[in-house]
Amino acid sequence: MMKLHCPHCDLQRDVAAKYAGKMVKCSSCGENIDMPGMVQDGGPPGGPDCYSIDEFVKRTGQRDQGQRVFELERDRLLAINLDGLVWTKMGSMVSYLGDITFTRERVLEHGVGKFLKKALTGEGVRLTKAEGKGKVYLADSGKKISILKLNNDAIFVNGNDLLAFEDSISWDIKMMRKVAGMMAGGLFNIKLEGTGMIAITTHYEPLTLKVTPDMPIITDPNATVAWSSGLAPEMRTDVSFRSFLGRGSGESIQMKFVGSGFVVVQPFEEVYLQQGS
Repeated sequence: MMKLHCPHCDLQRDVAAKYAGKMVKCSSCGENIDMPGMVQDGGPPGGPDCYSIDEFVKRTGQRDQGQRVFELERDRLLAINLDGLVWTKMGSMVSYLGDITFTRERVLEHGVGKFLKKALTGEGVRLTKAEGKGKVYLADSGKKISILKLNNDAIFVNGNDLLAFEDSISWDIKMMRKVAGMMAGGLFNIKLEGTGMIAITTHYEPLTLKVTPDMPIITDPNATVAWSSGLAPEMRTDVSFRSFLGRGSGESIQMKFVGSGFVVVQPFEEVYLQQGS
């Protein structure tokens, strides 16, 4: 047996020696963990060189997982094999190699309509255009990254959770229904459609809930990341006199999904929705 220590959730437990030197998934938080090698010649786990610079470089070096446009270099690091143009969340680039230029989205680059929607809604999808040939690495505050391939279909994503998308994907800002006067922000989301790859982010492992006509799903807006294009969520509130006295449930604003499709949530509440005064 050998010791497993998860750096993500601090779980400690014994695992079988056959996992030495391999990647395992934490049973508590679901994150991947690189296990050290076995004890050799009475030395520390992995042998006398397990903490050397060479071993560190070998263990943390780039993996080059494949040649698709988007690849997961790590759970929290997106690698883009760029040969042309992609759109990325502004400020998400951590490194790149090759002949690549980065240009902030111009005011009217996506038309007057989207410019006005951004100005009116405050939707936070600020984009940078990456052009050229090479490899770009993206990350967003250590959040877990998921890659989705759209095949002539569509999905809604919270603007704060959109990391990157191919230029072949069209996008627009959409407003939720029945929200007027309920909240001060976070009422608008991004609809992405077409054929190509997109990357979204979540705090920890995402959970996808299936919505059926006889089983609607209710979510906390602060934990809601994305949903299928066939769903049109409604904002609902259970604000009462107790809420104004500060004795409410703390779940006053909710999203209701009715129909057929799916909803993606995360085990974390990002505070970007503010209840109106």
